[in-house]
Parts: sequence; C-alpha cells; structure tokens
Amino acid sequence: MESFTYEDIQQIANDILSKVKCRPKLGIICGSGLGKLADMVEDREVIPYNEIPGFPISTVPGHAGKLIFGTLRNKSVVLMQGRVHCYEGYSPQKIALPVRTMKLMGIKVLFVTNAAGGINRNFNVGDMMVIKDHLNLSGVNPLVGINDERFGPRFPPMSRAYDIELRKLALSIAKEMGFADLVHEGVYSMMLGPNFETVTECRLISIAGVDATGMSTVPEVIVAKHCGMTVFGMSLITNKVIMEYDQDATANHEEVLETGEKSSRYTQQLIAEIVGRLDLDI
Repeated sequence: MESFTYEDIQQIANDILSKVKCRPKLGIICGSGLGKLADMVEDREVIPYNEIPGFPISTVPGHAGKLIFGTLRNKSVVLMQGRVHCYEGYSPQKIALPVRTMKLMGIKVLFVTNAAGGINRNFNVGDMMVIKDHLNLSGVNPLVGINDERFGPRFPPMSRAYDIELRKLALSIAKEMGFADLVHEGVYSMMLGPNFETVTECRLISIAGVDATGMSTVPEVIVAKHCGMTVFGMSLITNKVIMEYDQDATANHEEVLETGEKSSRYTQQLIAEIVGRLDLDI
C-alpha cells in the first residue's frame, strides 16, 4: 500500500510555501470545466503540479494541473486547477496528499467543486447542487492504513461532513443574486469510473436518495474532515444520466466540458461571493 508520512507531506508543504508569498487559509478544488474560477484570483502565483516533487499530476482533459495562489474577494486562497482521480491509476492515499498538503500549509476551509450527472429528475443541465451529504460507492477510502493522530483520529465521523452554515449561506446568496431556481441542495455519490454509470446503477442510487453522481470529491472530503477542515461542496450538473434502458443517448466527457464552459459563470460568481463573506476563523 502506498503511504506518505506526516514528515513527507510537511516537506512538500514547506517546499511549496518557499516558492510563494501568499499564505492561504482557504483552499478550492476546481472540477471538470470549473478551472476558470482561477481567472478571478488577483496577485496570482502559479506552480504547475509537475514542479512539485511527489505531487500527483492530472491527466484528464479539463484539469490544467496547477496550484494558483493569490487573493479572491480579499481572501488569501489557493486553488487546485484540476484534481486527480482513482481511475487515473492513483491510490486513494495519493489523492489524499494534496488535501493534507493544504492542511499543513495552513488551510482551514476547503471548497470542493465537481462536474456531476443529474440523478434527480428535477435537476436540469447547468444547475448547481450544494452538497449536503455523500454516498461513497467507489470502494476506496484514503484513510485505510496506519493512522497518524497528527492528521486526525482513527475513526472520524462523517455525519456532518459538509458545513451547514456554508450551505445556508450559499442558498441565501443564490437567492440574493437572482438565480435561486438554478441552485439545489442534495446528495452526491461517487463511483470509481472511468466509465459512466449503467442504467441500473443510476436507478439504484436514485432509490438510495442520491441527487447527482460523479467520480471524485469524496476522498478529498473524507481527508479534509479527518484533518479538521471546514468543508463546502458544490456540483455543476453537466449532464442528465441515462435512466431508461436501450436509449440511443449516451453520456460523454465532451458534453461535461462543454456544459462546464457554458454554465460555470454562475458557479464562479456564487463561489466568489461566498468567499467574500467567509469568516476564516470558523
């Protein structure tokens, strides 16, 4: 089993901080098609993942693979412009590494975003979903293995993984900004991928109460909560999953990226406004 010690990750965090002036307290992970949030960051300092020893490198279209440091709405932030996934061949422990690195860089609050398929039939392509809970169907967990108490406890609770106050704030801001009809609250599920879901899988998770599904985010949230971070999650609904047998339509990554390009403007505006009102002492 691949493992990274506290000291390994502390060295990576120190190496990164030695290259930038920014000392962020907020981390944002940008999912497929959502990397343009980085365009809103001022006083930018950029480090490509391939220049960070030991850091996992994104291989998927739509994931630039860069750390973006700077200020967003007068808050010091670091954005992961692209993430890595288990289906790329990375272990869950390797996927956990960037989040733990952010923790040791001083990050208190983590925002996670993703592109997801809409399970809830009331969701439309281009809508946003504030994540209130998740269902881990990937079969992987980054906390498997020896636990280092310096990161967190052996058995961390996940019943309140997504901060309720930030969820309320997001829904309130969406109403203020005039697009409350595009923003929902719901449950996200993760499957391992890289194939899109079968009809039966989609029907099953619908029965389980899932509203949107994807191939990421859950390992990062598990690690963040293990580390004691406050977490906010949001999905951009980039396609509707296929729920009827023998349909001609199929899901594809190009559709995901195209919708992300068209619809991410609202997501970026919403996240930026949440950041502007964020109390980083929470």
